[in-house]
Amino acid sequence: MKVYIAGPLFEKEHRKTLEQIDKLCKSLKIETYLPHRDTGIFKSGNSVPIFKKNRDMVDWCDLMIAVLDWKGISSGTAWEIGYAHAKNIPVIALVEDLKSIKKDYRICVMCLNSVKLIDNLSDLKKELVKRLG
Repeated sequence: MKVYIAGPLFEKEHRKTLEQIDKLCKSLKIETYLPHRDTGIFKSGNSVPIFKKNRDMVDWCDLMIAVLDWKGISSGTAWEIGYAHAKNIPVIALVEDLKSIKKDYRICVMCLNSVKLIDNLSDLKKELVKRLG
């Protein structure tokens, strides 16, 4: 299985969460694409190469895992979820708290209805094992 790990990239704490997911996937022998590790973080200049690489890696994957943070969802992650959904690539969304996800307009209905919601790494592991067969 090949997994694209999506989520906010600009804060170190967010990247740590993405890296924990990567480590979990690797422990299950799942091949991963982690944008900030594998392509880098856009800072300035020509953004087209990063856009194309990330888009192409969504095409490459069998599954996407997207981190949706309490404040909502990053615009890049929202785009990646929508693109994966359009390509019939399943998306698992890791959120902090399933009970509050539908409150306070945390996530738009388009993203909310494009993902399977999970709120901890243990359940994520179970879901991945199930999908591996």
